[in-house]
Amino acid sequence: MAVKDAVVRRFQELCLERGIKLNELASLAGVTPSTVYSMMDVRRRDVSIVTVKKLCDGLDISLGAFFSTPEFENLEQEIQ
Repeated sequence: MAVKDAVVRRFQELCLERGIKLNELASLAGVTPSTVYSMMDVRRRDVSIVTVKKLCDGLDISLGAFFSTPEFENLEQEIQ
């Protein structure tokens, strides 16, 4: 799994756990819904750490807690 896919999966998991939709996540984080939906788009391969931080802030979770999951621990190397 690529890092971008792991980030998207993690946000989807957190939203499901908290019962919030992507529009609500955007509102909590102070970003536009298009920012969140763009990040979730499978055609986009990059994700901004600033956006990740804002979304984490909106969910009241630290970056450390966000990235502290088995998916991130077991990521494949990005350099091929």
